[in-house]
Amino acid sequence: MNLELQLQKGYSKEQADEVVNWVGNNPKHFDELLKVFLTHKDYRIVQRAAWPLSYAAIHQPQLIDKHYKKIVKHLDVPGQPAAVRRNILRIFDQLPEIPEDYHGVLMDRCFEYIADPDETIAAQAYALGILDKLTNIYPEILPELKTVIEVRMLNAAPAFRSRGKKILKRK
Repeated sequence: MNLELQLQKGYSKEQADEVVNWVGNNPKHFDELLKVFLTHKDYRIVQRAAWPLSYAAIHQPQLIDKHYKKIVKHLDVPGQPAAVRRNILRIFDQLPEIPEDYHGVLMDRCFEYIADPDETIAAQAYALGILDKLTNIYPEILPELKTVIEVRMLNAAPAFRSRGKKILKRK
């Protein structure tokens, strides 16, 4: 498969599934997809790579083991399309475990995202999921998380309210 040509075709669930199937559990294919995601100059191609990248990483978490640092660092790249942040956060929300080396930076970024009313709803929902997971390891962040959820809940979108209510109910 010519990955770049495949990503130029369009943006659909079927297209994303084709790329995920092509990646399978092949580290070289995953590395190629990650390279496009991290370095391509066309934001549309980056967006189209983001979705299958997140699904490939979720289905085959061992493929991202050597890439955590690059992926987390990419959250801080200015001017990225919302799809980049959303899909990186989806990966960490869905992974069974977040490597300890990245707890602090992810915690900081997630609190920033949920406190920012201009952040996309999907990114906020995934950030809530990550923070919820991290409260099991760092219960001291729970009061801050509860406060942010309660303050934002009043004017939040349904996805935020749904995740927020579930977290408040469990904690």
